[in-house]
Amino acid sequence: MSRPKTTLLTVPALPDAAAALPIFRIQAARGFIPLNLRELWDYRELLYFFTWRDIKVRYKQTALGAAWAVLQPLLGMIVFTLIFGRLAGMPSDGIPYPLFAFAGLLPWQFFAYALTQASTSLVVNERVITKIYFPRMLVPMSAVLGGVMDFAVASVILIGLLFWYGVVPSKALLILPLFFGLALATALGIGLWLSAMDVQYRDVRYTVPFLTQIWFFATPVVYPSSLLPSPWRTLSGLNPMAGVVEGFRWALAGGPRTSLPLLTISAVSAAVLLTTGLFFFRRMERDFADNI
Repeated sequence: MSRPKTTLLTVPALPDAAAALPIFRIQAARGFIPLNLRELWDYRELLYFFTWRDIKVRYKQTALGAAWAVLQPLLGMIVFTLIFGRLAGMPSDGIPYPLFAFAGLLPWQFFAYALTQASTSLVVNERVITKIYFPRMLVPMSAVLGGVMDFAVASVILIGLLFWYGVVPSKALLILPLFFGLALATALGIGLWLSAMDVQYRDVRYTVPFLTQIWFFATPVVYPSSLLPSPWRTLSGLNPMAGVVEGFRWALAGGPRTSLPLLTISAVSAAVLLTTGLFFFRRMERDFADNI
């Protein structure tokens, strides 16, 4: 009886499945860290979600709701009109003082709110930051953009004051968005600095109210910048909000034309604050999850 013939089959070696998978290594960036604006654009829907969430949560379970956006600058205008306009006799460059004060308070309240909210935004969103990845810069950006809604609502009172005093804005009204953009850039730049520092040092939250108060009196909100001597008036442009407030009054109420040197210095200061804030935030961002 013959034995069955055995045939040896040679099977080619299969590649190791584990070796074929791509390897991703996640590590903190070193040296120069680019801004990566493309990534911010890819997460634009998340920015919209954060902004809308902040707007809805702000007035949740409040009796007056969004009316607070109108009451705050309105009550401020009344108080400043009585104290500075009537009692102190503060000049207002030929503009009715209530309109003068409200035109200054409107951009200032937006800036103060954005600065306060952005400075603590990272610590407030601690749970989200430590669990999932997304560009951390979206958090202070959404805090700043959340104040735009209050600004738009309070603008209705300003339009009413213009009609009440019979003031017709000139063609300068067309460049009003530029002044608002200047306020937005200033708030975002300072907000990025303070929010990144707040992760490391919790003293920031105690410093911001004092900083905002000092900044208010350094900005010509309740007084005209024309009270300052010429050299000091130009140097006051180092405060970007000085150019914003003066520009708002000129564009809306027809006040004295804004000093070009003051406005130029304010624009440069805002650009410097925003640029340095962006790079400082990116530099500190790699340690947020560990220190927050």
